[in-house]
Amino acid sequence: MSPRRRELLASLGVSFEVDPPRADETPRPDETPSDLTQRLALEKAQEVAQRHRSALILAADTVVSLQGAILGKPSDSTHARSMLRQLSGQTHLVFTGFALLDAKKKQFHIESVETRVTFHPLSDEVIERYLETEESLDKAGAYGIQGFAGQFVKTIQGSYSNVVGLPLEALRIALPKFGIQPRL
Repeated sequence: MSPRRRELLASLGVSFEVDPPRADETPRPDETPSDLTQRLALEKAQEVAQRHRSALILAADTVVSLQGAILGKPSDSTHARSMLRQLSGQTHLVFTGFALLDAKKKQFHIESVETRVTFHPLSDEVIERYLETEESLDKAGAYGIQGFAGQFVKTIQGSYSNVVGLPLEALRIALPKFGIQPRL
């Protein structure tokens, strides 16, 4: 679980342990961003459930979609540069799928949340300075809204926490179905 997801989950006031899944995040042909994030979240939850057979498992996956193309995590700074140039001045969608899996009862909930984000135009100089921060390298779409790239955002429609990597609003509604009550 990324540090960003840890912070978000902790804000709900629920206790948890982290056990990172090992999953191939390659999209399938013709898979929509929403379907991809839901499939990966469930596959990650199922993989972790093999090691924790009586736990409630939460897994998530986030992708950025620009005009139907899926932008996952960049492979290197050249790839990140290309992604940021594509996003410059454009509106894109951020999808986070999450799965809650009760490993003991074999019950699950899967959901994908969509947020619309519009970037200001980004100069090559700004992109280069951002790449120097190395924030882009482990994030879908090559940016982290909670970091320096928050300055790139012109508008956001939907869940901010979804763009960070975990849609707290939807998770807060889903958790009580599994007997977990968030603090607030």
